[in-house]
Amino acid sequence: MSWRAEAEAYAREHYPREACGLVVIFKGRERFVPCRNQAQGEDNFIISAEDYAEAEDMGEVVAIWHSHCNIGPEPSEADRVSCERSGLEWHIYAHPVDRWHSFIPSGYKAPLIGRQFQPPTLDCYALIRDWYAEERGITLPDFDRADGWWLRGGNLYLENFGKAGFVAVSDGPKNGDVLLMQIASPVPNHGAIWLEGDIILHHLHGRLSSRDVFGEYFRKNHTHTLRHAPRN
Repeated sequence: MSWRAEAEAYAREHYPREACGLVVIFKGRERFVPCRNQAQGEDNFIISAEDYAEAEDMGEVVAIWHSHCNIGPEPSEADRVSCERSGLEWHIYAHPVDRWHSFIPSGYKAPLIGRQFQPPTLDCYALIRDWYAEERGITLPDFDRADGWWLRGGNLYLENFGKAGFVAVSDGPKNGDVLLMQIASPVPNHGAIWLEGDIILHHLHGRLSSRDVFGEYFRKNHTHTLRHAPRN
């Protein structure tokens, strides 16, 4: 049986939840390695770190595979962004439409405005990271997070803003400052970039990223203003 046939069978086994796996070179041939999907929900995937490490012990990882359920095999924005980060070829098998799509890194960058919300690859913190990379040439660290982390005991913004080189300020906001907000959450769970003129760039849960006026709704939920000031 070919590795593609094995992958198709694995997709059918886990339908309607996305399945995932790796392609490795083992004894001179491509071999499919099924992996556990540790993502929340049915329409996303996160390959188990343990399974990835075991696949690397078997041979060279040359591709990442996952399934789409009830849609075509065309990659989402998050798929394209993740492909770039991985530096590997990606394969998508769509079930039950029974179609494949393969693609390789091509320099794709998700637009700052109008990107889809697909956590954790594309969320409010991902937008902040991308803005700082594109506008300031600053690479901010990434942090492991699951969708809805603020409802599962997480407090990621307050626990990590210092590690990312930010300090809380009270003399702003100024261009490039990060505004934290607490939206239907026990802790600050939303970040936005201040662009002056009462305009913010942000990515609300379930919406496209956008520029918006920093109006009453956002003001009443604002908790902290952060400024990037890394230590020398």
